[in-house]
Amino acid sequence: MKSKIAGIFLFLIVSVSCGEYNKVLKLTDIDRKFEYAKRYFDEGKFSRAATLLEEVVQMRRGSGSGEEALYLLAQSYYGMKDYLTAAEYFSTYSKTYPKGKYTELARYYSAYGLFLESPDPRLDQTQTYKAMEQLQDFMELYPQSERKDEAQKVLFELQEKLAMKELLTVRLYYNLGNYLIYSFPGGNYLSCVLTAQNAMRSYPFTKHREEFMYYTFKSKYEMAMQSVDEKKDFRYRDVVDEYYSYVNEYPEGKYEKEIKRLYQNVERELKQ
Repeated sequence: MKSKIAGIFLFLIVSVSCGEYNKVLKLTDIDRKFEYAKRYFDEGKFSRAATLLEEVVQMRRGSGSGEEALYLLAQSYYGMKDYLTAAEYFSTYSKTYPKGKYTELARYYSAYGLFLESPDPRLDQTQTYKAMEQLQDFMELYPQSERKDEAQKVLFELQEKLAMKELLTVRLYYNLGNYLIYSFPGGNYLSCVLTAQNAMRSYPFTKHREEFMYYTFKSKYEMAMQSVDEKKDFRYRDVVDEYYSYVNEYPEGKYEKEIKRLYQNVERELKQ
């Protein structure tokens, strides 16, 4: 019985709330709509706030209330976790009001919204590059911002995601090995080396650096072992160089034992 009464009571509250909102939607007084929009925003009713703010933004463009409405509109979508739409409105705000009251916050949240929507490393990373560009712009424009450290941290996270995408490509090339015949010497192993080296140049502080070096060594080892006689000596010595590069940087590395065993094979080949 009590649960039935509670259900009826809740239904009445929702009905009254919806009835009020429907009346607000029909208001012709934009200022009153704006006040209701701010109230809904403060109450966490972001969807209702956004609907009203869309109209306020159109009617008050270029005014003080229009500036505030546009920022609140972006924050409403952010509150709804629609980060891409929020980022678009934050970006619109910073372009429309480059010296506005909320410009610093708008630039930060625009970049952060794109960061939150950045896809899995296996997917297209256009969104990630866009977020990185906006974060770099933010730090250049606001070097003293209290959010600078957080922006730098987020930027590193995005760089790690791009490094991971490159690592997935490196692993793929290595695992393909001689499976596909390329029209140029080295085939997949050479592609593995070039991709790994480019990644290390682009992301020198990545946590995946050791693995990039590991696949560089192993790919060069495979190329040396499968090489024609006149190129073997050169390629063996290239493998030796990679071995010392690895052990100098990671003397107790995860792959040290495996790499040392392969290096000893190369030493024996060179002696012969």
